[in-house]
Amino acid sequence: MKFSRRRADEPEINLIPFIDVLLVVLIFLVLSTTYSKFTELQVNLPSADSEAMRDRPAEIIVAVSNDGRYAVNRQVVDGRSVELLTAAIAAAAAGRTDTVVIVSADALAAHQAVVNVLDASRRAGLVRLTFATQATQAGAAGAGGAEAGVTAPR
Repeated sequence: MKFSRRRADEPEINLIPFIDVLLVVLIFLVLSTTYSKFTELQVNLPSADSEAMRDRPAEIIVAVSNDGRYAVNRQVVDGRSVELLTAAIAAAAAGRTDTVVIVSADALAAHQAVVNVLDASRRAGLVRLTFATQATQAGAAGAGGAEAGVTAPR
């Protein structure tokens, strides 16, 4: 008897599932890039003129040094307690409640020292606050400083 030998099946790589996956990825990329135009928002940002903010008649400038000392309208406050700072701010406000408190803190001042100014202003009955900043030389447009206004909750 003569038996014929079977040939060994050669392994083959089926490329059809690979092509299907690539087509799905391609369809996803095409659809996601066409919707990117519609997700853009046109935003008109508000503008501020820092020079117009400077002519406020009722303002108190509270300076905070890097070691935690305070000065209210260029008068150094003796001590670092919130009570002394509250008394100095209340005296500078002279009973007016529409006075704006400008916090001008050193960049290296402790966060607690700035929070003490905010707390003292609230205790003195002044709820209109703003922070004075100075523009950096690398990314600054314009001269001088800018102010960001904050109103404290009542």
